[in-house]
Amino acid sequence: MANLELYELEGCPYCAKVIRKLDELGLEYESHVVPRAHSERTEVEAVSGQTGVPVLVDEDHGVEGMPESDDIVEYLEETYGQ
Repeated sequence: MANLELYELEGCPYCAKVIRKLDELGLEYESHVVPRAHSERTEVEAVSGQTGVPVLVDEDHGVEGMPESDDIVEYLEETYGQ
C-alpha cells in the first residue's frame, strides 16, 4: 500500500485532476485540505516550500512535496500505473 498524502483545496480543478488519477489507479491517500488564504497555508508551505496546491507527498519513494498537477499525474502514472 502506498503511503501518499495530498494537500488540496476544495473546488480546485488542478486538485481534482490529481484526485481523478489517484482514483483511476486505485490508490489510497491521506487528504489535507488547506485554507483558501495563501497566508494561512503554513502546513503545505513547510512541506513544499510554496503555498500552491495540489502538493503530493510519497514517503515510500522519497517525494517530500511535489507541486504542479501535471507533474503529479505523470509521476503517479509512471510510478503506480500498470
